[in-house]
Amino acid sequence: MPTPTSHRVLSFGTALAATLCAMALTLASGCTVTRGQSSMGEYFDDVGVTTAVKALFVDSRQVDAVAISVETLNGEVQLTGFAKSAFERAEAERLARSVKGVRAVQNRIAVRQ
Repeated sequence: MPTPTSHRVLSFGTALAATLCAMALTLASGCTVTRGQSSMGEYFDDVGVTTAVKALFVDSRQVDAVAISVETLNGEVQLTGFAKSAFERAEAERLARSVKGVRAVQNRIAVRQ
């Protein structure tokens, strides 16, 4: 027959285990694979592509990195935002296409006149 102390320890242990499981699930959900990606590897590849494209924009004197957003899914880069000229729009696309791992580029940058 369990003693009151052992029952309390069991309840504390169960509560602790449940709390740790909940914390693990909460943290793991931040690393979930998004729709259309089959693995964490693809997710991290996409993050690397996005970072590389943005880095090229920051280094470029012809592209305003703040005005152009970059999103990547399965190697397909989508550019959105605003450019000051058609040249800037084309240069952003050229830079994005130059990054290793880019399979396609959708250029949805609008040119402000």
